[in-house]
Amino acid sequence: MRAGEITGRHSTAELSCSPARSGRCEEQQINAAPDDDADPFLWLEEYAGERAIAWARAESERTLGVFEQDARFAEFVDKATQIAEAEERIPDPSFRGGFVYNFWQDPQHVRGLWRRTSYADYLSAHPTWHPVLDLDALSLAERANWVWHGAVTEPCDEQRCLVSLSDGGEDAITIREFDLVTCAFVHGGFQLPCSKQVVAWWSPDEILVASDWGPGTLTAAGYPYIVKRLKRGQELDQAQEIYRARPQDMEAGVETLVDGDGNQLTLIFRRPGFFEVEYFLVGKDDPVPIALPRKLDVLALVGGQVILKLREVWDIDQMHCPSGSLIAIALSSLRESPGQLNPIIVLAPGPLESIEQVAGTKSALLVTLYDNVRGRACRFTCAAGGQWQRAQIALPDHSSIDIAAADRHSERAFYSVSSFLSPPSLWALDAHSTVAREIKTLPAQFDASDLVVQQFTATSKDGTRVPYFIVHRKSLVHDGSNATILNAYGGFEISKTPVYQAQIGKLWLERGGVFALANIRGGGEFGPAWHEAGLKTQRQRIYDDFYCVAEDLIARQFTSPRRLGIEGGSNGGLLMGVAMTQRPELWAAIDIRVPLLDMLRYEFIAAGASWVAEYGSVSNTEEREFLASISPYHQLRTGVRYPRALIWTTSKDDRVGPQHARKFAAKLKSLAVPYYYYEPIQGGHGAGANLKESAHVAALELIYFTRQLMDH
Repeated sequence: MRAGEITGRHSTAELSCSPARSGRCEEQQINAAPDDDADPFLWLEEYAGERAIAWARAESERTLGVFEQDARFAEFVDKATQIAEAEERIPDPSFRGGFVYNFWQDPQHVRGLWRRTSYADYLSAHPTWHPVLDLDALSLAERANWVWHGAVTEPCDEQRCLVSLSDGGEDAITIREFDLVTCAFVHGGFQLPCSKQVVAWWSPDEILVASDWGPGTLTAAGYPYIVKRLKRGQELDQAQEIYRARPQDMEAGVETLVDGDGNQLTLIFRRPGFFEVEYFLVGKDDPVPIALPRKLDVLALVGGQVILKLREVWDIDQMHCPSGSLIAIALSSLRESPGQLNPIIVLAPGPLESIEQVAGTKSALLVTLYDNVRGRACRFTCAAGGQWQRAQIALPDHSSIDIAAADRHSERAFYSVSSFLSPPSLWALDAHSTVAREIKTLPAQFDASDLVVQQFTATSKDGTRVPYFIVHRKSLVHDGSNATILNAYGGFEISKTPVYQAQIGKLWLERGGVFALANIRGGGEFGPAWHEAGLKTQRQRIYDDFYCVAEDLIARQFTSPRRLGIEGGSNGGLLMGVAMTQRPELWAAIDIRVPLLDMLRYEFIAAGASWVAEYGSVSNTEEREFLASISPYHQLRTGVRYPRALIWTTSKDDRVGPQHARKFAAKLKSLAVPYYYYEPIQGGHGAGANLKESAHVAALELIYFTRQLMDH
């Protein structure tokens, strides 16, 4: 997921204060913006201010006091926790140095255990796991609440890695060198203090780092823009600067790609805005710019071929490369002439297709894509002459398909498959063939025997056809009486696809509830054009798409405004706020998660400045006028009957920030509008720092919907 991105399906959906050099966060100074004098709740923007935190604690206690008195709440929490902590879960795999690694959480490992096993043992029903790093023990020893943020393995011998840890779930991380042979942190090894930062290996004894190097070295969005080379044994202030972007950019960073033949490509990237990027080739001398379009992603290195995904049209030397297509460029030619490239089209998606994921084995390129929001998997191999040959991999239809892991040293790969009613399964592939085999599947976690999934389309205000899924009992009566939850996201080219949601299945669908998922514009379900149709001042299209789906559900008599609830998080939380203020009569419940809500100040809060390319800027007169017209915080009015919303965030959300949710709730209170507000401390831009905390929030949401839509 690109830096600064807001939570989506994979979601693993950024700090509003700049981390101090000690690794702790200083209290944020509230940035000036237009109309501050007219904002009575500006004080709630103090990220960790005592008064703001005390307000949030009091509001949370009031909300918990209501829900915990509900006789069903304890049961909801218990069942949600059982599902979250179930031993029968598929251990997510990753390949490193001939082993299969997994990060695991359960009641005995609340913060998590990084562990590994052999490939052959992983295929068995009950693998024998060997511990690598115990985050619970580390947290206890260091009096911290460490949250796992992954590891970057040194590409030469793969015996060391750089482990990223966050205290409480923030995007700001500390980085430490770890020995995968001794399973211990390297004494005197690389260690970087808390910051929003990116790191890549250059050699076994050198790393490239984009980080907070001191005052004035972060962009307005809170990201680094200076890249330095750090040698083993050097202090941070001895690192050599090799690239400097601009303070007004979104960020600069580094990445290293390696293929199974040992080819290595190290890149510096500069993002002037969220959707634009410039790449520079890193060598012994100064970084060299690469003549690539500014809207693309470099995704993989396979067999000496650099794989890119375009987000705009690229016409070069009589060749037309459509937006959304997958492109290959020979690494040798890129190094020899980075200013004159010769791309080859690997895949140009059709009108209903979008490329989702890319990964490489030793000799094959693996791609997942969606065809009318149904998952597909393909294998591509590069033939003589540089042409790519496509073969379909047989996997279950009407599903979400993800590449769980691919091994660059072999042809081994894993796919994760799930759907609304089918529990997740894991499939193993030898990329020499196109036949995958199911090796693990979860038992059903809710009764789906009486449930059915349908896909419909609704017509938006401008005539655009908008698809949506709906899950309900086969015996459903179309009389408008069915309690229904409608979910959507609508932003950042993030696709919403059919996935198994056990807690919703157990605590909502089993109880007769209906669940719907809308594939509105702003997402990536149909490629870049579907996303770009809702950018900036065109964003009302996204909201109109959402309303047309709701109205179609009502017209088909699946539900009615009295029984219809909506939910969304982050950018989807903004969608919920807009829906609440623009069409309050359509809903009886609104679950607003970790949201953006003050669109006139979002640029000045947390990482908001990084999203100007998506939303627009108050510095632009036309865009400011539009933002004011949709900003939920500013569009709340007296005398309007709003649904009683559940608004929740976390105190450690350093991406969107808790400020939006706090201010929105405070304004509702000033207007005497009933609401629920919840703000746990831990969790970052999500629902908890561990399984138990996230299960508690899920129970809170579902008891809220039950009370609002099923009772009375």
